[in-house]
Amino acid sequence: MADQPLPSHSDRAHFGRRRSPASVLMAWIPYIEREQASGILTELYDEYSDNAGSLDHILRIHSLNPRSMKDHAELYSHLMRGPSPLTRIQREMIAVAVSAENECFY
Repeated sequence: MADQPLPSHSDRAHFGRRRSPASVLMAWIPYIEREQASGILTELYDEYSDNAGSLDHILRIHSLNPRSMKDHAELYSHLMRGPSPLTRIQREMIAVAVSAENECFY
């Protein structure tokens, strides 16, 4: 198996990529609404929400496991703001390019 080449960029259609927006299916992950949250989850919603009270979807999906929400937010913060030879702008540019390649809203 290790000797098999990785699929090329043009082979990605085989893996369900590069479809028109109308045919793209999104995974659905259940989450706890802010109004239903309690305890530590309420604290995390408050901590990670923006000034308008909005929480990024990528964090919201961790609501069933608040520890993973906290760990995800801390990892992201470290990667984007921690010590690095790359500037914050360079790191954001990489994130945008990878998200675009993966057809992921960023």
